[in-house]
Amino acid sequence: MPRTVLIGDKTLWAGGHPPGHPLRPGRLRDTWEMLHAYGAFDAPDTRIVPPRPPTDDELAMFHTREYINVVRRLSRGELMANPTRYNFGEGDNPVFEEMFESESLKVGAALVAAELLLRDEADVAFSFAGGLHHAGRDFASGFCVFGDGAVAIHRMLAEGWRVAYIDIDAHHGDGVQAAFYNDPRVLTISFHESGHYLFPGTGFTDELGEGDGRGFSVNVPLFPYTDDKTFVWAFDQVVPPLVERFAPDAVVAQLGVDAHWRDPLTHLALTTYGFEVLFRRIRQLAPRWLAVGGGGYDRAVVPRTWTLAWGVMSGQTFSNDLPKAIASDFDPPCLHDETVLALTDDQRQQAQTAAESAVAELKEALDF
Repeated sequence: MPRTVLIGDKTLWAGGHPPGHPLRPGRLRDTWEMLHAYGAFDAPDTRIVPPRPPTDDELAMFHTREYINVVRRLSRGELMANPTRYNFGEGDNPVFEEMFESESLKVGAALVAAELLLRDEADVAFSFAGGLHHAGRDFASGFCVFGDGAVAIHRMLAEGWRVAYIDIDAHHGDGVQAAFYNDPRVLTISFHESGHYLFPGTGFTDELGEGDGRGFSVNVPLFPYTDDKTFVWAFDQVVPPLVERFAPDAVVAQLGVDAHWRDPLTHLALTTYGFEVLFRRIRQLAPRWLAVGGGGYDRAVVPRTWTLAWGVMSGQTFSNDLPKAIASDFDPPCLHDETVLALTDDQRQQAQTAAESAVAELKEALDF
């Protein structure tokens, strides 16, 4: 059985974005409670390790010192002339109390996960509070203040590892792509709803990297209403051949679940069954696996799907019926979906055609 670690404790959701914001801290609490209700950490070779705050030097592996200091000052309530310069303001990226502490702790959680793998103390580490893949070196973006995945990858690179980053969030992993766009030591692969329809408006097939990194950035933009069958088909066409050719020391996978059909912010049509297949595919490809969370804005979807992810990571199968202690809190009261989004034949065909076109363009450009 794989040695599997969850990075977590209640400090990860003690603070966070303000009430009404989509990235609510309760997503993490609900996941934690569901995993505990299932006894998910009673299995052999599973354990929980708490996060730790990162140092400024660790944050600076990706972020600028100026930006780190700005986030600290804003979170203390210090007035600044132009926080919008760093993309803070009304909407996606509000300033909130103790923002520095809550968001940097998510980076610390990812660093703990990376260090467990680097020291060969785990085969799989899940930092479910992270996956903040839009943050830039010196600006916030798309709910993301600090880029935990980018920092964790830099930590692995410092030890000489090659890293494949796989992102299945409905939004393009633009921050991580930008962090390593000219670096051949990191292969980034992002599956997402096309930027023609969804934030951040990037992630097209011609974004292949620059300089020495050309050919190491891969994007599969998907049409609205892409379902399990089409998504998994595209994943199988692209990921195994590229990851096997790249031969990474570790896979960092962003497991955002906002591609689910119930998500209020996106337009894809995956189900819990499709996500579980994708989790299994990643597990098969990863010599070592650092998983981070990501998007997902339907309360009933996030904990159920990440519980399924933990099952795949740790080699456990959980009952489809939710434990009685929490069943009344969720609709449906089961781990897997009971219903799916009704799609027309035209919607399915458009999504499949778009996926086939994207895959064909990538195969021609990257010769695989």
